[in-house]
Amino acid sequence: MREFFRAILRFLREADVFLLLLCLTSSIYGLMLISSVMGTQGSRETRVQIIALVIGVFLFILFSYIDIDIIADKSVFLIVFSALFIMTLLVWGVGKEETGNKAWLRFFDIGIQPAEVTKITFIIILAKMIANHKERKTLNSFMSLVQILLIFMLFFGLIIVISYDVGSALVYLFIFVVMLFIGGVKLRWFALGAAVVAAVSPLVFYNLFTQQYRDRILAPFMPETIDPYKMGVLWQSDRSVQAIMSGGFLGQGLGNGRMTQGGAIPAQSTDFIFSAAGEELGFVGCIFIVLLLTAVIIRCIYVGVKSNNSLGMLVCTGIAAMLIAHTLENIGMCLGILPVIGISLPFFSYGGSMIVTIFAAAGIVSGIKIRPKTSRFRTL
Repeated sequence: MREFFRAILRFLREADVFLLLLCLTSSIYGLMLISSVMGTQGSRETRVQIIALVIGVFLFILFSYIDIDIIADKSVFLIVFSALFIMTLLVWGVGKEETGNKAWLRFFDIGIQPAEVTKITFIIILAKMIANHKERKTLNSFMSLVQILLIFMLFFGLIIVISYDVGSALVYLFIFVVMLFIGGVKLRWFALGAAVVAAVSPLVFYNLFTQQYRDRILAPFMPETIDPYKMGVLWQSDRSVQAIMSGGFLGQGLGNGRMTQGGAIPAQSTDFIFSAAGEELGFVGCIFIVLLLTAVIIRCIYVGVKSNNSLGMLVCTGIAAMLIAHTLENIGMCLGILPVIGISLPFFSYGGSMIVTIFAAAGIVSGIKIRPKTSRFRTL
C-alpha cells in the first residue's frame, strides 16, 4: 500500500497534472451537456462517455510513463498498423448513407473510428521523420520531402478512398502542414504544394464525392445556389445558429433549451453540441468552452517548447494542431461559416473514440514533460 501511495505522489509531482485537470474539466462539462441533450433517453450514451473517460484517464497515466522515443523508433510498425486498421473499414465499416462515408467499426454495439486512433500514430511517425531529417540537415531536400509526403498521402488517401471521411482527412492535412511549418520547411515548398492542391482538388471533389456531399462543402460559401431544405446541407447550420442566438448571454437554462430539448437540431450530442451550450448556457457557456480548449492547446504547445527536444516539440505541436483543427471546424460549422462535415468538438461531443484518443494524446504530452526530469541527458 505504501508503494501505491508513493506511485501516486510521484505521478502528481512529475506528470502534467494541470493538463489532466484541464482535460477532466472539459470532459465533465461535455458530459453535463450530453446528459442535458439526451435527457432520460440517453442513459446509454452517458454510460459510454463515462467509461471512455475512465479508459482515457488510465491511458493518460500509462502514456505519461512511456518514452515517446521508444514508440517513435517503431515507425515501420506504426505505419503498417495504421494502414491495416483503416483498411478494416473495407470489411466491417459502417457509416452514414446520406454522405456515403464508412468511418466506423462497430462490434457488439461499440463504435470505433480508426481515423481518430491513427491520428496519434500519424503525428508520431511524422514527428520522427521530420526530426531525423532536421538532425541530418536534409529536411528541405526534394527527396526528404517526397518521403514525408508519401506518408501523408498514405493516411490521407486511405481515409478518403475507403471511408469518404473528408472531415478527418482535412484534420490530417492541417496537422501535416503545421508540423512541416514548425519543423522548418521553407516557404517555397508550401507555395509549390498549394499550387498542386489547387490543381488537383477539383478533380477529386467532382469525381469522388456525391452531389449531396459537394453541397455540404459548398453551402456556407455559395448559399444562394444550395437548396436550404436539403437534408444535412444548410438547414442544420441554420438551426444551430438560431439555437445559439436564442440563448443570449446566460442561456435558457440547462435542460430548458427549446430547440435543444425539442430535437430540432440533428446530431445535437455530437457535431452540434456547441449549439446546445449556446442555447442552454448562453454566451458565457460558449466562451467557457473556448477558454478550456484554448488552455489545453496552449499547454500542449508550452510543454513542446520546453522539451528542448525536436521530437517532443513536434509531437506536442501535432497534438495541438489536431485540437485546433477540430475546434475551429466544429465551432465554425455550428456558427454556419464552415461546411458541415462531421467533425466533433474535442472533450465535449459524444464519442468514446475521441475521448480515449485525446486523453492518450494528452498523456503523451505529459510524458514529454516528464522525460527531461528522468532522462536529462537524452538527445534525439
